[in-house]
Amino acid sequence: MTVLLDDMVRAIEAWLRILKEPEAYVDPNLDPVLLVPGIAGSILNAKDGETGKEERVWVRIWEADREFRDKLWCKFDPESGKTLSLDPNISIVVPEDRDGLYAIDCLDPAMLIGRNSVCYFHDMINEMTSWGYQEGKTLFGFGYDFRQSNRLKESLDRLAAKLDAIYTASGGKKINVITHSMGGLLVKCFMSLHSDIFEKYVKSWIAIAAPFQGAPGYVTSTLMNGMSFVDGWEAYFFVSKWSMHQLLIECPSIYELMACLDHEWEHVPLLQIWKQIQDGNGNSTPILETFTPIEAVSIFTQALSTNELSYGGVDIPLPFNKEILQWANKTREILSSAKLPSSVKFYNVYGTGLDTPQSVCYGSVDSPILDLQELPFLDATYINVNGDGTVPVESSKADGLDAEARVGIPGEHRGILCDKHLFRIVKHWLKADHDPFYNPVNDYVILPTLFEIERHHDNKGKEVTSLKEEWEIVSEDEREAMVGSISASCVGDDLSSSQEAHATFIVHPQSNGKQHIELKAVSVTAGV
Repeated sequence: MTVLLDDMVRAIEAWLRILKEPEAYVDPNLDPVLLVPGIAGSILNAKDGETGKEERVWVRIWEADREFRDKLWCKFDPESGKTLSLDPNISIVVPEDRDGLYAIDCLDPAMLIGRNSVCYFHDMINEMTSWGYQEGKTLFGFGYDFRQSNRLKESLDRLAAKLDAIYTASGGKKINVITHSMGGLLVKCFMSLHSDIFEKYVKSWIAIAAPFQGAPGYVTSTLMNGMSFVDGWEAYFFVSKWSMHQLLIECPSIYELMACLDHEWEHVPLLQIWKQIQDGNGNSTPILETFTPIEAVSIFTQALSTNELSYGGVDIPLPFNKEILQWANKTREILSSAKLPSSVKFYNVYGTGLDTPQSVCYGSVDSPILDLQELPFLDATYINVNGDGTVPVESSKADGLDAEARVGIPGEHRGILCDKHLFRIVKHWLKADHDPFYNPVNDYVILPTLFEIERHHDNKGKEVTSLKEEWEIVSEDEREAMVGSISASCVGDDLSSSQEAHATFIVHPQSNGKQHIELKAVSVTAGV
């Protein structure tokens, strides 16, 4: 019995050794990377000023709406440019666990069912660790209070300190910064206002789905009606759209996402309203009125003139905030004047293939608007353009910087962070793939396999040049098998010389993700 037991124990230990996760792969040659999320992409804790206790308020599912109103609702202070929680005893802080990665990984770590809906950089973090990145050594995160302005001094000072700490921890290696969405505006503000620090610490910047010229349709409807961050059944346990609206109307970050006024739009973002107009005889007629981004301010002002919230038994007016608008206009000036240091490489990835709101319309010819104060309670319809569902391609591509490359990826605004195509491109730009033949712009890899060139003279004195080349293309795009040829000839003006060339190429059917291509060419030159 003892022998059998010993055998059983040894067998179990052997299985455990097999099942044990292998030691994480670490590449010591990689340069450090800092991940910066977009709006609502950081865990936020509410810190009690008396007890010092911290409690997660974004994101949470249980009692989410009540805690959101109590701890995150805020008012803008035009003197400091900061939004302050309505409860003076509460301050909002971002947890720094895992060198900042905890706050931007899964936004509700306690959630089990439907967890994917609140994941942010989770897939990218896992992917990058598989490439050899190590948390706290070469991989870091920077979360921030997304309610605040992208040029708030407190946020930019924290970012400067973060860059310095990463630079020191990596032994003086420069940093690759990867931003998503509004994080691109935060970094661009930092680059404009602290160009010396940016140049000292940053090696490259990869902006993903950045609203460089705003997210016009998305923000217009957000300022008028609010937004939902969670879709499906989980939304019933989350923050209500109305609660979110009351928060965002006091957030400079939202106003900074409005359509940029000095950008020459191919498709000008508009606000349209079907209004009920009565003539002198009392007859009603529906008329479609159209407003440019500048003209739309008066509509926001009228529509939200009576908006208010109740907090602690007190009714607080919450109209469209023109002081925030002035602050945001200054931020956009800073963004438009930003210059990329010559030593920093910039890459731009934008989402494509989805209908994306550009212009917003309220009412219809059958249901025109009688009173503008109805607008916050109505659903909008959209005039869409190409984009990622949130940011139009036109806005995301217009970075105003000297980019090394701009690449479009079909995908949804936040879902693009889980895209295998994106991972392949980012891996190449970070030089974590050690593959010199990959082309991120066209998304294929060329593997040269054979190259031969030969020159000789035939017995008639003609010079013959022959070329034979073969290569393989690694791509998800299955090019069909084909055979092609091309011929060209040229005769000299004095009829004393001539030249002709002929080439054939063969594309073989794809096998195992690779496509083999052959090229054969012959050139003949004759002179008298």
